[in-house]
Amino acid sequence: MHRIRHHEHHRLDRIGWLRAAVLGANDGILSTASLLVGVASAEAGGSQVLLAGVAGLVAGAMSMAAGEYVSVRSQADSEHAERQLESIELAEDPVGEHRELTEIYVHRGLDRKLASEVADQLMAHDALGAHLRDELGMSDATAARPLQAAAASAASFAVGAILPIAAAALVPRVAMTPAIIVVSLIALAALGAISARLAGAGMLRGMVRIVFWGTAAMVLSSTVGRIFGVAT
Repeated sequence: MHRIRHHEHHRLDRIGWLRAAVLGANDGILSTASLLVGVASAEAGGSQVLLAGVAGLVAGAMSMAAGEYVSVRSQADSEHAERQLESIELAEDPVGEHRELTEIYVHRGLDRKLASEVADQLMAHDALGAHLRDELGMSDATAARPLQAAAASAASFAVGAILPIAAAALVPRVAMTPAIIVVSLIALAALGAISARLAGAGMLRGMVRIVFWGTAAMVLSSTVGRIFGVAT
């Protein structure tokens, strides 16, 4: 007797934390690097540039955590409300809910008799879970997790922000701007490749996309810094 081995590796269970972590790391690198480049281009001293970077790291990490928590908490509240509503509907009209589930399976390609039998068995096993999954598209793998999203976003932002700050701290003031840009673009390219790989998408496209927007942000920040630096 041969054992059936399942070789497929799906990634839906990573959606929540992966999205938050990638967003946080990208924003940490990009916003901090842009801030440092802008301040450096305004002819600020090395200590002022580093102070701006550290302040940006702390403020950005807290902002990302708060934003992710509020956003995902709202999603979790909506999911809870849908779960409660579905529980009430199952209690008040189980026949109608069975009919609704049967129609879903018919539309997916089952004949009506088989669809009704499938609905019978699934509702006998876990009626609420069956309706949440097949009627509303809700599952444990994609459930909203506010604290997980907030922690992943804040931590990844801080890790990302450390890279341009370290580049600025380890080189002389005269080489600070190019060092920040080079290190940040390399980090962004690596992040684009890693996130695309984890998501099962094309790595080159992910790299090009993130490097393009990173370059644009730093060029714009440098231009603003030079303008205001000259003005003062």
